[in-house]
Formats: sequence, structure tokens, C-alpha cells
Amino acid sequence: METFADFMPIFFIGIIVIAVVILLTFIPVALWISALAAGVRVSIFTLVGMRLRRVIPQRVINPLIKAHKAGVTVTINQLESHYLAGGNVDRVVNALIAAQRANIELSFERGAAIDLAGRDVLHAVQMSVNPKVIETPFIAGIAMNGIEVKAKARITVRANIDRLVGGAGEETVIARVGEGVVSTIGSANSHKQVLENPDSISHNVLNRGLDAGTAFEILSIDIADVDVGKNIGAILQTDQAEADKNIAQAKAEERRAMAVAQEQEMVARVQEMRAKVVEAEADVPLALAEALRSGNMGVMDYLNYKNINADTEMRDSIGKLTEDDSDEE
Repeated sequence: METFADFMPIFFIGIIVIAVVILLTFIPVALWISALAAGVRVSIFTLVGMRLRRVIPQRVINPLIKAHKAGVTVTINQLESHYLAGGNVDRVVNALIAAQRANIELSFERGAAIDLAGRDVLHAVQMSVNPKVIETPFIAGIAMNGIEVKAKARITVRANIDRLVGGAGEETVIARVGEGVVSTIGSANSHKQVLENPDSISHNVLNRGLDAGTAFEILSIDIADVDVGKNIGAILQTDQAEADKNIAQAKAEERRAMAVAQEQEMVARVQEMRAKVVEAEADVPLALAEALRSGNMGVMDYLNYKNINADTEMRDSIGKLTEDDSDEE
């Protein structure tokens, strides 16, 4: 009958196997061997410390091996501190290697600061070697003769490593170039000058030092296309003439309304005077009758009054006939 003593060797072997598996899982022995094979001296305790600090050893050791093979001097502490700060260790190491190959001075501290600032340090190094071309949209300016000129520019820029942290981006460069193009077109006496010498725009804009305070260095500004737009001066003159015409019409309408009001006022006054005359004429017979009754007026006086009225009416009739004849002729 088998006893517990018979199972003791198997039990101890199982415990040893489990311990070895746990140890290999916690300590990246394969990574340690790879580092030793690459000539990078890393102790087992350093890898264990990374595990305890919740640092993935592969994220630090593999870039360290890459830097060592490329001849870039970095330490484990630098890489681990950058990882703990939330940076991309592999990208920074790649940028350091690319900068060394291109003879660009870039320290690990500068590269780590650029990476932590949110910029792609590797892309910046590549842009320093291979400049980037930024194309602006059509920028419209108006020459002194009122003709609109549209220009499209191509800006060749190179990344400025020293100003990547805190420097302005592409939008600022495009805005400054657009401002310079508008100013140059506006200072031209005629749009023909701009069409004949489009390079004058690039020269004037380039001499302004538009890359100050930006993360780029402007190498050249080339005018890709120039086009003639609207005649803004003629449009403004037309709009001004239309406005003047509307003002003149409004003033004429105002004068006409005042004339009509004055005429209506005169007609009202004439009608009022006629009404008073009619009212006065209505009182005449009553006054005559009263004068006759009171003896202030005799019969002969009344007859003379009638004769005078008849003579006046006859003269009025003759005058109207004469006016009608003259109108007919």
C-alpha cells in the first residue's frame, strides 16, 4: 500500500514547477537574456523593481536596446521616468536616433519635453530633414484701382526643434502669410502690377519674418496661382450711386408731399373765405330790408344798388366771353 512518503517527491516537484512558472511570469527572464545578448547590462532586480512600480519592462528595455545599438546614450532611469510621466518612450528614442543620423542636436530632455507637450517629436525631426509644404487657400486682396486679386501660396517650412514647445502651429503661419498677401496686393497701384510680378508678393511676405514665435522656420513662399476677381471699386461706386439716387428720390418725395400739403392748405383757406363771403352775401338782403324799414335807405338808393349789381354782372359776363374766345384761338 502506497503511503504519503511515496508521494512526497512528486509533491515537491510540483511545488518547484509552480514556483518556477510564477517566477518566470513575474520576472521577464527572456527580456533579460535579450538585453544581455545585445550588450545592455540590466539586473534582475531592476526588472523586478519595474514590475513593482507598474512599469511594463518591454516598453523600457526594448527602446534601450534600440538606442544602445544605434549609439545613442540614454539610461534606464531616464526612459522609466518618461514612461511614468505618460510619454511615448519608443517614439522619443526613434526621434533621437533620427536626429543623430541627420546631425541634428537633440537631447533626451528636449525630446521628452516635446513629447510630453503633445507634439510628435519624431515627425518634427523628419520635418527638419524633409521640409513640409503648406498650401494656403485663395487669398483675396484689392489693389488701389479697385480690382480684386486672388492669390494662392505654397509655404515651405522646416520644423524648429528649439521652438516646438510653446511655438505656434500651422494655422498661425497661414494666417500671417494671408495677412502679408492682402497687404502686398492692397499696396499695389494696379492689379496689373500684381499679375506681371507675382514674385513681388512672395518677396514682401518673406521679408516680414512671419515665422517669429512659431514652431517652424519658413524657407520659401511661392505664389502658385493668381487670378483676377471682381471690380470692387465699380461695385462700390454703383452701390453709392444707387444710394444717392434713393436719397434724392426720398427728398423729392418729401418736397412733393410738402407742396401737396401747402396746396391743400391753400384750398382749405379759399373754401373758408368763400364760405365767409357766402355767409356775408346771405346777410346783405336782410341788411337792405332792415335799412329800408328803418328809413336809412331810400327807394332810389336801392334802385342804384340794383343797377350797380347788374352792371357788374354784365362786365363779368363780357370778361368771361373774352377769355373763352382767346382760349379757343
